[in-house]
Amino acid sequence: MIRLLNLCVTAALVFAAAHVYKIKFESTRQAERLAKLRLEIRHEHDTIAALRAEWSKLDNPARIQELAKRHLKNLQPIDGRQFDRIERLPARAPELIPPDADDTISAVLDKPPFADSPTGSIGTPSKR
Repeated sequence: MIRLLNLCVTAALVFAAAHVYKIKFESTRQAERLAKLRLEIRHEHDTIAALRAEWSKLDNPARIQELAKRHLKNLQPIDGRQFDRIERLPARAPELIPPDADDTISAVLDKPPFADSPTGSIGTPSKR
C-alpha cells in the first residue's frame, strides 16, 4: 500500500514538474515575443520620427516658394479677356473618343483631349 502511495506521489511530482516546465517555457516564449514586439514598435517610432522630419523639411515654406518660382515662372496672371460669356460656351462637351474607335485607350493616347486648345496661363510664342 505504501509502495502504491509512493508511486502515485512520484507520478504526481513528475507531472507537476512537467507542467511547471511547460509554463516556464511558454512564459519565456511570450517574453521573447514581447521583446520582439517592443523592438518593432521602437523601429516604427523611429521611422515615424524620420518621416516627420522629412515632411517638415519638404513642407518648409521657403522651399515651396523656391520651387514655385522655379517651376511656375511661365504662368501669367488671369486676364479678364480669358473668360467668355456663358451663352457662347458649347452646350455639350466635345467628343474625346471617336465613336467608331476599337481601342479607346489608344485613341486618347494618340491625340490627348484638348491638346490643341490654347490656355490663358502660358502665353503663345510671339514671332519676332
